[in-house]
Amino acid sequence: MGKADDTRRRILEAATAEFVAHGLAGARVDRIAANARINKAQLYHYVGNKEALYDAAVAQLVSSMLGRVPLTVDDLPGYATRLYDAYLADESLVRLLTWTRLETRRSGQLFTAPHHDGPALAKLYEAQAAGVLVDDIEVEDLWSMLIALAGSWAQASLTLTADADEPAEVHARRRRALAAAVGRAFVG
Repeated sequence: MGKADDTRRRILEAATAEFVAHGLAGARVDRIAANARINKAQLYHYVGNKEALYDAAVAQLVSSMLGRVPLTVDDLPGYATRLYDAYLADESLVRLLTWTRLETRRSGQLFTAPHHDGPALAKLYEAQAAGVLVDDIEVEDLWSMLIALAGSWAQASLTLTADADEPAEVHARRRRALAAAVGRAFVG
């Protein structure tokens, strides 16, 4: 890794931690620069402005999640339970997306560019056409509901926030319920 790549990595790591903790409005560029071990002028040279840095942090966390939990249309219930486990293991993505909803995008698409849902939607369209998924729910709606179901106990839940320290049988019960609901609702 070259010096410029290392600097970009440090900036993104520091920015992500700052945005997760404080949101866009509460984040401070001087703290990001200090934690990245660069000065503010260098930070602006590499990222442009605070909003661009925020978007890069969101994009990086979403891409990381997609890499850790790839969509499996032939096992949608399993995919949903793996998302549950990922949300439980790392609250950063849910926190950052909650900040995004509160501060920058109160309606419409949550992500700017790149549009992260595109590849998943293409796989879901293909699975629906092949009869693997129900055909009475539009793919975009199925995707949104699937993500929402997987996040039923995530940090942005309206009813209960799961904690990794809860008993294993509680998590097993939730995984079974999630898998059953997704299977009944979406699998053809």
